[in-house]
Amino acid sequence: MTDTDHTLPEPGPGAKMMFLIRRRAGASREELIAHWFANHMPGVIAAQEKAAAGGHAHAWRYVATLFDPQDRADTWDGVAQLWFDAPMGRPAAPFGEPPRDSFQEKAEPYVPWGTREYVIVDGSDRLPVEPLTLNAPFPTTRSGFCKAVTLVAARPDADLAAMTDHWLTVHAANVAATLEAVGGFRYVVSLSIDPENEPWVGMAELYFPDDAAMGAFWERLESDGMEQWLDPSAMRLLTAGTEMIGIP
Repeated sequence: MTDTDHTLPEPGPGAKMMFLIRRRAGASREELIAHWFANHMPGVIAAQEKAAAGGHAHAWRYVATLFDPQDRADTWDGVAQLWFDAPMGRPAAPFGEPPRDSFQEKAEPYVPWGTREYVIVDGSDRLPVEPLTLNAPFPTTRSGFCKAVTLVAARPDADLAAMTDHWLTVHAANVAATLEAVGGFRYVVSLSIDPENEPWVGMAELYFPDDAAMGAFWERLESDGMEQWLDPSAMRLLTAGTEMIGIP
């Protein structure tokens, strides 16, 4: 894709449901993560396997990103991503209200955020999945990369159709070229299915081999006009170096 190519890419199959996770007051980041991996992910995996066996809607992929510690109180500790054939409806009450496991006792209640995924630069061959051998195969973990996650918010008066068109063509081409120039290897855009009723228009995920490549990316990335639609005060940039994999 070049900066003159305005052909919209095709989204991946199904719906990518996001669950942004933040710990409750009084809970440490470490205990949240411990309960997430040990006491929540196995239950989610089992529930999806049971739903699939019964011919019901189920997630066919499940990955959680653990964000690096942040100084801000109004940020998140991680995001769970589950891929379904169709979007989930918004529940009558947030998940974890009331808590159903030890993880939900440590996490603030959360709701699903439906998106469509566009893989701009694949690079999935550099993100291997290695099932555990001395315990149950999943959940497992992977690291050895640096990941930047941007929650993208629009100005209240922004033309969302124009914004997403520009994002998937001009801006995506600019980001992809810069990413590859500094040695980055994966770029994924997830756009809100219902952006009018979500706080973010979408999420961008960028993968790098190390911090130096990530720093070089931000230094080299040039403006392509995307900022005309953005609300910087509402956006969040998070970094990560570990993912937990429930369903590969």
